[in-house]
Parts: sequence; C-alpha cells; structure tokens
Amino acid sequence: MIEKILVTVAGRGLCEEMLNMLMEIPSIKKASVTVLHVVPPQVSAQDMSTKLEEGGKILAEAVKSLNIDPSQVNPRLKQGDPKDVVLQVAEEEDSDLIIIGSRALGRLESILKNSVSQYVFQLTSRPMLLVKDDIYVKRINRIMVATDGSEAAQDCVKLAVSFLREIPNGQLILIHANPETKITSPEEDPVLSAATAEVKRAGIPVTAMIGRGNAGEEICRVADEKNVDLLILGSPDRRPSVAKGLPDIDRLLGNSLSDYVRVKASCPVLLARTID
Repeated sequence: MIEKILVTVAGRGLCEEMLNMLMEIPSIKKASVTVLHVVPPQVSAQDMSTKLEEGGKILAEAVKSLNIDPSQVNPRLKQGDPKDVVLQVAEEEDSDLIIIGSRALGRLESILKNSVSQYVFQLTSRPMLLVKDDIYVKRINRIMVATDGSEAAQDCVKLAVSFLREIPNGQLILIHANPETKITSPEEDPVLSAATAEVKRAGIPVTAMIGRGNAGEEICRVADEKNVDLLILGSPDRRPSVAKGLPDIDRLLGNSLSDYVRVKASCPVLLARTID
C-alpha cells in the first residue's frame, strides 16, 4: 500500500506530471505527498540566498501544478547535497515511494557525473519510480511486470494489481525472461501460470510472454513494443547494512538487470526494493 510519496522536483515538471498520473489511480488517491526541492551548497552567502529564492519559486510552481488536495501536500525546501538530502527526507517521512528524475546515464557515467538518482537507487531500500528526461509521461493503463517467481517479483505483481484493479481498460503484461529451455509457451511456465492466475482473479486483462536472450534487452524491447505506460521490476537490495554509507562501486559497474532497465527503458520504471 502506497500511503506516503516523496517526489523530488527540479523545475523540469516531469516528476510532477508522473505524480499527477499516479494520483489518478484510486488506490493511491489518498496518499500524502512530500514535495522536495534541494538547493546545493553555494560559494557565498549571497549566492546561497539567491539559490534559495529560486528554489522556493521552483517548489511553489511544482506544488501549484499538482492536481491533488492541498491538505495532502507537504512542501519542503532543503539545503545540502541533493543525494544525501533525498535519502534523509525519505527516512524522516517514512516514504513508501520515491519519485525522482533521471538523466538515464550509464553506470560509470552516473558515478562520474554525480547522479542523484543513481546514488539514491543504490543506497535506499525504498521503492523508486524513475522518470527520465527523454520520455513522455502518459496516463497509466498498461503496466508491465518482469517476473521470475521470486518474492520481489511476486510483490511487483501484487502492486500492479492494486494499481489496475479500478482502472477502466487497464491491462497487465507479464514477461518471464529465459525460463527453462523445455518451456516453449506461457501456459507451460509455472512462474507465468501462477502470476496470470492471480491477475485473472482480480478481473484484470493479462498477457503473458516468454523472453529469450539478454533479459534487460528483451524486457525493454517488449515494453517499447507494447507501448507500456509503467514498467515494474523487483530490485533486491543485497548489500549488508554496514555498507549503507558508501556507494557500492562493484554493483554500480556490474551487469545489474535493474541498472540496465532503468537506463534503457522507454517508459517510467518503478523499482520495487526488497531486502535479501
């Protein structure tokens, strides 16, 4: 259940548009929303004062653009390193979902360019909805879930069902990448069969598909082919708590499926985090 949403705003409007689309979903309509704009440290007090004034205007415009009851909105203007502030506020607010913009940088490029979304994605254990600069935010009707039968994937299916249950003409697309080679159809796949049965019990139209080859490439290809409005992917947090204070360079540079999809997908990507 998503009851507390943290949306970060930077004056581009995409995260605000995404939030407006989400708030049309009946199960989310009553959620409280924290709208956060962070002003980075400046060289001088005068520069800081100017940036805070600009930040206040960005925050006010963002709140004004939201199509929700003002009593549900908590605007916050903060100073500091945006990466750390977003994590801090998410903890303070106990957010169920973080909505954040993404420049869709690759893993190494994200490190070199000090990407806020990559840093937060790496260190938070909370679900994140990434909205890339180069995508068009649409009303949510078609949701795709990449499933492998894991607990994280099952949670993703449940989340998608909760979104689509009351959306007229909503549709869920399930994809299982690289099941056993002897499986040639979705009906033969126990992972897809179980997920499909759960979706059908909720009365939601569902399409199940098997993908072969590179999992990330196949998931992104199908999402594009099916004109998906939102892609949900389980992304376990495998790092021990002792490492939480430091970016995990090995994973940032590794072949993480969630990293590939967040960069390459042509739609917003919701990474549902679980602790291994």
